[in-house]
Amino acid sequence: MVQVAENSQAFCRSSLTINSTVRRCRNALTTGMILVMAAMLSVMFTASVRAESAEPGVNLFILSGQSNMAGLKPEESFTPAVEKAFGKKNVIVVKDALGGQPIRRWYKDWKSADGSRPESTGDLYDRLMMKVKAAINGKEISTVTFIWMQGERDANEKHGEIYAASLLGLFGQLSTDLGRKDLNFVVGRLSDFDLQNKRYPHWTLVREQQVALADDHPRCVWVDTDDLNDGKNRSGKMIKNDLHYSADGYVKLGQRFADSAIKMLESSKNQVPEKRGNP
Repeated sequence: MVQVAENSQAFCRSSLTINSTVRRCRNALTTGMILVMAAMLSVMFTASVRAESAEPGVNLFILSGQSNMAGLKPEESFTPAVEKAFGKKNVIVVKDALGGQPIRRWYKDWKSADGSRPESTGDLYDRLMMKVKAAINGKEISTVTFIWMQGERDANEKHGEIYAASLLGLFGQLSTDLGRKDLNFVVGRLSDFDLQNKRYPHWTLVREQQVALADDHPRCVWVDTDDLNDGKNRSGKMIKNDLHYSADGYVKLGQRFADSAIKMLESSKNQVPEKRGNP
């Protein structure tokens, strides 16, 4: 009887020990599961916060050319339009233009149809890029769109035959210097100022080359300016089919440039931009 009692006591003690161990294991498992779940929730929350607080890169718009680009004031229509589309903090607009200048003052490898080269080229490009680099310093650039309004001087100097090649070279030059292959280009086509080529012998040739380049380039479109050179100019003088645009014409030009740029950026997210002329 004594032996049986002792065995019973030992069994009870053993049972108590096992139960205690099981409870400890359950507590440990429960605590571990709680810690794992907490860690998972922490990671999910952190990722969510990062996703919500992450800001898209900046959209850079570079505007350059000669007099009709110089006459454009981005703040009138272009900048408000792109800021509305992408947010003010996500837009940088850089403009540098000078009237009466040929494309060789931007394109450094320019040469005439006979192969001759001028003593100097690209000085206005260097001036433009100084502004660009200062504006984007320390910024994460998401997209770059180059907007070009030029060609009158080249039409006047009879360089229409090489205009498309020169403009394409300028595009490549800019792409290389910015280290990007995804640049977008918007070209303002020369207006209907001299469709008879009486004052500017290569006027229509430059127009045609601008359109041909835009049609052949997957990331380039052209903008129509034929209806922008009538009305009152910025001095209040009435103009008709003028070399330069009216005050209202420049506002419309800025809007058209913006509309084309926005459409290109939106469409390039998933596909190659569609071709178009007057937006």
